[in-house]
Amino acid sequence: MRICSFKNKVVWITGASSGIGEALTYAYANQGARLILSSRNKRALENVKENCAHTKSEIRILPLDLSKLGTLNKKAKQALKIFGKIDVMVHNAGVASRDLAANIDLSTDQKIMNINYFGAVVLTKALLPSMLRRKSGHFLVVSSVSGIYGVPKLSSYSASKHALHGFFESLRAEVAKDNIKITMVVPGFVRTNITANALIGDGSKYGKMMQIQERGLDPTHVAVAILDAASKNKEEVLIGRLELLGVYCKRLFPDLFSKIIRNHPIEKIRAIKNFFNLKKRLFKYEH
Repeated sequence: MRICSFKNKVVWITGASSGIGEALTYAYANQGARLILSSRNKRALENVKENCAHTKSEIRILPLDLSKLGTLNKKAKQALKIFGKIDVMVHNAGVASRDLAANIDLSTDQKIMNINYFGAVVLTKALLPSMLRRKSGHFLVVSSVSGIYGVPKLSSYSASKHALHGFFESLRAEVAKDNIKITMVVPGFVRTNITANALIGDGSKYGKMMQIQERGLDPTHVAVAILDAASKNKEEVLIGRLELLGVYCKRLFPDLFSKIIRNHPIEKIRAIKNFFNLKKRLFKYEH
C-alpha cells in the first residue's frame, strides 16, 4: 500500500458501524483521511470513532438509513457540507437474503434492492455533480462474489449485487474522461454478521452465523486489500479464498459451473482440494 496516499482525503463510508466498513474506517484513519461515517446505528458509529482517537484523523458521524430513499439526497448535501467535498465514496452498507426465492415476499425483495442497490445509486447521483465539477472522485463499491454468480437462497442479495456491477460499470465508461474512478470490490466469505442479519422470506432476520462465514477472512485483511486496490485505481479486486474459484469457473466453464452450483459448491471445491492435498502427502510419504 502507498503509505499516506489517502492523507487528508475526504472519505464517506456507509455501513461503517461494523464488519468491513468498521475495518475500512480504521485503515483510512491510520492513513490520515478525513472521514464521514454512516449507518443506522449512531451509538455503534460513536464507538468506532472512539476507537480512532489515537489517530490524527478528523471523523464526523452522519447516521442514515439506506432503505429510506427519500432522505438520501438531503444526507448527501449534509455530507458535502461537512468538509466541502467527497473524494472517496465507499458504498459498503448492505443486507443479505437467506431463503428460497419462492418463499421471499416481494416487499423483502424490494427492501434488499433499496438498501443494496438503489441507496447506492441515489447517493452516487447526488455526489456526481460536485465530482464532475472538480474532475476528481472515486467510488469504491463493495459487491460480493454473489454479484458474479448466484447461489441457492441468495436470489435477492445476488440480484442487488449484480445490479451494482451493471450500474457502476456503465457509469465508469461515462465518467472516465472526467477522472472519476470506480473500483468494484468483490469479497468472498468475510467474518462478519452478514448472514446473522440476513433477511428470510417474511423480512425477519435469519439470526444465525453460518460456519463458513465464521471461517471467513478477517475484515482487517479485507480492508487492507481494498485500500491497496484503491491506491492503484484498480477497476476490480477479488478478495477471498476457495470461493473465488467459482468466479473463474463461471467465466470459463458456465455450463459446468451451473451444475456444480446446485449443491453446496464450496464444499465440493473443498473436497477436491483435500483430495489433492492427500495425494500430495501420500506421494511425499511413498518417496
